[in-house]
Amino acid sequence: MTKSRRSFLAATIAAALSLISPSFAAEPYDIHVVLPLTGSAAFVGQGEKDALAALETYIDKDGGIAGRPLHFVFHDDQTSPQIAVQLTNTILADKPAVVMGSSLVAMCLAMAPLMKEGPVHYCLSPGVHPKPGSYMFSTSASSTDQIAAVIRYYRLNGWTKLATLMTTDASGQDGDRSIDGVLAYPENKPMTKVIAEHFNPSDVSVAAQIARIKSSGAQAILAWTTGAPAATVLRGMIQDGLDVPVAPTSGNQTFAAMHQWKSFLPKHLILASALYPPHDGVLTLDPRVEKAQHEMYAVLKAHGLKPDNMVATSWDVGLIVVAGLRKLGPDATAAQLRNYIANLTDFPGIDGIYDFKKYPERGLGPDASTVTAYDPKTDEWIWLSKPGGAPLQ
Repeated sequence: MTKSRRSFLAATIAAALSLISPSFAAEPYDIHVVLPLTGSAAFVGQGEKDALAALETYIDKDGGIAGRPLHFVFHDDQTSPQIAVQLTNTILADKPAVVMGSSLVAMCLAMAPLMKEGPVHYCLSPGVHPKPGSYMFSTSASSTDQIAAVIRYYRLNGWTKLATLMTTDASGQDGDRSIDGVLAYPENKPMTKVIAEHFNPSDVSVAAQIARIKSSGAQAILAWTTGAPAATVLRGMIQDGLDVPVAPTSGNQTFAAMHQWKSFLPKHLILASALYPPHDGVLTLDPRVEKAQHEMYAVLKAHGLKPDNMVATSWDVGLIVVAGLRKLGPDATAAQLRNYIANLTDFPGIDGIYDFKKYPERGLGPDASTVTAYDPKTDEWIWLSKPGGAPLQ
């Protein structure tokens, strides 16, 4: 090959390389995500994995992180706190700036001590309430605010005699604390907790608890549990003919759960929700939130997905973390990323406008919760209340 031919070939190759997008030429930026991809909460983890995979393509089409493609690395904790701890220890060997997950209270609390001094730990359960100033953040609308919205909805519909049916695990304990706190609000003086029942998450029947609730005269139930235990509650109500409104956690607000449980869904299933579900013709939110939501709807549709709570608990987390890494650069430290999120204000997401200075470690307040139901005929979420829980007129 002549010298001129070699020079021409080298120039051609250089020109071709210059046309390659940096997002494909650069090394991916890995974000580790711990999820329950198997076990009793598998439908939660799988839904969040699908949502984050769709978000990954959306971010990469928009330039990734400083020209590097975003890559979520998923780890299966098998719905086990012990396995979540093992996975976290392995992940920390890579010294990441952030770890996302897990999806339930028990796993997040088990992981938290390992990341007390960093990296950023963004839990995908609304039922965790991190201390202000910590490296831990919690997703979506707070479980306490979601419970407040449900109780307000119950009260304003005249259902003032409340029963609780809780698991004995961390999620149930959070529910018990939150319900007692919300019932202490002055507005809830007319509300009475007439009976409080508990069961083990591994129990396959709650017949005795349902029978006692039925005889208590309760007009509505809060059963703050997720996954298989929630199915046990709903199945028990149908079997005993207990036909009153019942609200499990928003973690059950998934199409996978509704389809799987269709044979025993109660007529009055109440689902607390963040603000993400479609609501055209019902009400209008902040225009920036509407924009973020419609962009999300379009991305999900392109991937054959529909928005449910698994999107609500993962999408905005991804957007917030990516926004920080884009501003700080891919070499950002855990401390830098924590400070960025802790000082983030006026950030529009699908669940509302985030203000971490006003609402530390979460960014969202009471008006980021609403109340919904599932319509099996249309396979959609139906808004029952305004943000905050007041029934729609």
